[in-house]
Amino acid sequence: MTSNNRRAVMTVYSDPSCPFSHRTRIVMHEKNIEANIEDVFDGQWPEDVAAANPYGKNPTLIDRDLVLFDSNIIIDYFDERFLQPALMPVGPVARAKTRLMLHRIDKDWYSLWDALTGTEKGKASKARKIIQEDLTVLSPLFAESAFFMSDEFSLLDCSLAPLLWRLPMLNIKLPTKAKAVAEYAERIFARDSFQASLSDIERGMR
Repeated sequence: MTSNNRRAVMTVYSDPSCPFSHRTRIVMHEKNIEANIEDVFDGQWPEDVAAANPYGKNPTLIDRDLVLFDSNIIIDYFDERFLQPALMPVGPVARAKTRLMLHRIDKDWYSLWDALTGTEKGKASKARKIIQEDLTVLSPLFAESAFFMSDEFSLLDCSLAPLLWRLPMLNIKLPTKAKAVAEYAERIFARDSFQASLSDIERGMR
């Protein structure tokens, strides 16, 4: 893994504070993908990258002539191109369940990101309550296996970890009933790939 200012064959433009960029970096480190990671905040894109990404949102992957944006698309590309370790189940039923939960994580929780961070004014309190209550209700699910819905580390864990890491920054405190979520989070945070994925800004969030 390289992280310098020279554009490698594969370059990922990543916002060091963005949870969507963060989960992409977790996948990269989990799979030991050699790439150049360039820190870019939204609105501060190099001209050629801005021209290639019509939405101007992090992260963006440039791999020779291939340009991908949207973290889920980039992560899927990495998992299909770099086969080991596999981050999706083998069986079609398990894969479908994983994809459905990934969709729910984005739709139910990450869709609240602008509210949680104050970009959407006056909605932070309600958004925090939704996250807190949902995680508490789902707590028994976190206790059933070493990882979320699986005995193997998967894309679900890569997607959940950035949100859980940011809970203190977002002023979301989990109740005692959600102890299994907190224990799960500590297991994920202790992984080498997670620690390697953290930017300096992210390390300062806790």
